[in-house]
Parts: sequence; C-alpha cells; structure tokens
Amino acid sequence: MSAPRFTPKSVSFLRSLKRNNDREWFRARKDQYDEHVRTPMLAVIEHLGRDFQDFAPELVCTPKCIYRIYRDTRFSGDKTPLKTHVAASFPWRGLQRHRGAGLYMEVAAQWVWVGGGMYAPDTSQLAAVREHIAGNYDRLRCIVESPGFRKAVGTLQGTQLQRVPRGFDKDHPASGYLRYRQFLAGREFPAEFAYKPIFYSGVLGVFRQVAPLIRFLNEPLAGA
Repeated sequence: MSAPRFTPKSVSFLRSLKRNNDREWFRARKDQYDEHVRTPMLAVIEHLGRDFQDFAPELVCTPKCIYRIYRDTRFSGDKTPLKTHVAASFPWRGLQRHRGAGLYMEVAAQWVWVGGGMYAPDTSQLAAVREHIAGNYDRLRCIVESPGFRKAVGTLQGTQLQRVPRGFDKDHPASGYLRYRQFLAGREFPAEFAYKPIFYSGVLGVFRQVAPLIRFLNEPLAGA
C-alpha cells in the first residue's frame, strides 16, 4: 500500500477557501472539501495510528484527532467562520486534549507544519515540568541536542522568561531550559510538500524525533 499524501487539489481548495472564507461558499463545496482535504487527512491518520505503535504507543491517533473546520468566533475579534487549514493533534492517552504535550500536524494554504510539544501549560503543569527538568536535565539535553532532533526540527522553541523562575538557582545547569514557558519543536515545509511522494515519510521522520520530547514532558503529568 502506498504512503498517503494530499494532492494539488487539496492545496488549491485551501487557497480558494482562504480567499472565500464564507459559510455559504463552503457549504456549496463541502463535497470538494471532503474529497480533497478531509479524506486524505483520514488516510494519514490511519497510517499514523499503525506507525505510532512502534515509537509512540502512548499517543491517541483516531479520526477524532482532526480539528473541526468551523472556527469558534465567540471570543475572537476575527469573525471569519472557517479555518483555512486542516489539522490534527495527537494527545497523550489518559490526559485531556490540550493538557500535557502532544504531536501536531497542519496542512495550510501556505505551508505544512509538523511537530509538537506543550503549547499552553497551566501554572501547575508548568511547575511540575520545570521540577522534572531540574532533576533530569541530562535526559532532556540528550533529546533536544541529539543529531537526529537537530536535523529534523532544529532547536527547542517557545516563549521564555528573561530570568530563571523563582525557586531555582540562577546557576542551575538547566537554567536555559527552566526559563521556557512553552516547549515546541517542529518543522515548516512549503505547502507543495503535502502532495510530494516524500510527504508521509517526512511527517513520520519529524514525529519520530519529537516523540521522546513529548514523552519526557508528560512524565510528571501522567505518572510515568
């Protein structure tokens, strides 16, 4: 069975959607969205579900991981009704979605983004992760400074404090990582990557390198 990927029509549809972000326009073309965008994403999810068993069995990977196309505009100044990308997140089994770290992929009109991490931890989560980092600095460093990680996604990203947070020695060997408020790692590809033959292997390659970081970040949260 060939590896799944999107098609030029997938990207073309997303670009048209970006120009015509309107419920009526979308409703008239819902069948095109299902054929060219949602169906390829479902095929990718199906394959990932099998491959995750080899290197990230703790992650949930089902069709429910795909985000809805409709935006929640209740508390947003942007009232455009539709997302102009298709995306899925793969959370840690046993943790609520968006709690803890997970993997994520997005195909948009302008790019493909693949990676993961911890985007918006609450105060208690962040405190637990920082304590975990302080006590296991060498493990984290080995993950994010490994040649495979650096080749796949570069360096650890995310917003940071200007100083080491209260409660930790400013000269702690993990001080650089303790300042992080987000822990993100990923790679952006051009939109055309979505329909290249190397698409799935590229996605899988990034996920394999980011998965150890996800596991590390979730250990203090999931009782691992």
